[in-house]
Amino acid sequence: MNPLRPRLSWGLPLLLLLLAACGGNSRPAPPPATIAPPPPTPAAPAPVKVGIALGGGAAKGFAHIGVIKMLEANGIQPVVVSGTSAGSVVGALYASGMDPFQMQKQAFALDETKIRDVRLFSGGLVQGQALQDYVNELLGKRPIEKLQKPFAAVATQLETGQRTVFVRGNVGQAVRASSSIPGVFEPVVIGKATYIDGGVVSPVPVDAARQLGADFVIAVDISSKASGTRPGSMLGIVNQSITIMGQKLGEQELARADVVIRPRVNEIGPADFEQKNNAILEGERAAMAVMPQIREKLDQLRRQRLAAHAAKTAPVAPAKPKCDDEGFRLGKLWGGKKKCE
Repeated sequence: MNPLRPRLSWGLPLLLLLLAACGGNSRPAPPPATIAPPPPTPAAPAPVKVGIALGGGAAKGFAHIGVIKMLEANGIQPVVVSGTSAGSVVGALYASGMDPFQMQKQAFALDETKIRDVRLFSGGLVQGQALQDYVNELLGKRPIEKLQKPFAAVATQLETGQRTVFVRGNVGQAVRASSSIPGVFEPVVIGKATYIDGGVVSPVPVDAARQLGADFVIAVDISSKASGTRPGSMLGIVNQSITIMGQKLGEQELARADVVIRPRVNEIGPADFEQKNNAILEGERAAMAVMPQIREKLDQLRRQRLAAHAAKTAPVAPAKPKCDDEGFRLGKLWGGKKKCE
């Protein structure tokens, strides 16, 4: 018997099987390796929206220009603006895109007789149409919603005493309504309602700045304060009583501001337009006096936002496995380790 036959009998089929396996492997090649995309980068926290609320005070309102000038010089630029009475005039100009130096130039060029349209048949009151036209002319007749910064002018509805915040429409008309001091200006009719000075209900419009989306409100208070002396006439008593009422009302809203700037303009009368330069300088001094406080509070708010953002975007640590006490005991009996899920 040939000793090679058993080997050939199983070797040849095995060789044919291997060749068939190699030749018949028609499975597709695996796809190439890919790299997983990185996780999306979380958005940075939104910047702090600084708002400025400019109070009423007639000719004292020029102090607002000095305040804004110093804020911008120190890198603090309000992005929303609200104003009452004289503050609405300055606020409208600032929201339109004018810088403080342009506003100062307009202030020095202002001839107050051009905006004092007295009507004899209304008891000698100022009509206010000239003020409305003056503001609209400076702003190129743009409506409020077309200004560069969100702007609100606060007025008082005469029929109900309701605070009204104008954020759309005719800028000059809104400023006129906000500035219609009772006994000095004629009330303004807009639609079916009549409006007077916003200082009656909101001497410094902090809440209006919040409504516009401000996270941090700088309020500028130029309102008159009680003189500290007893008035010698009935008219003086009435004026001081009104001043005290406005002072108490303003304190409630000012408490909701982050920082309050109080220029020393109490000695400037409501019609002392020749004191505009002094008012601007007092605004500058008052703003610089509180600048460290503004910086500190802004930095604190920014740190809080960064901490909240970091906490929200931090990776979640995996939960620790729970261990089965009974399994642990059984494992110890058999010499094993602690059994965990």
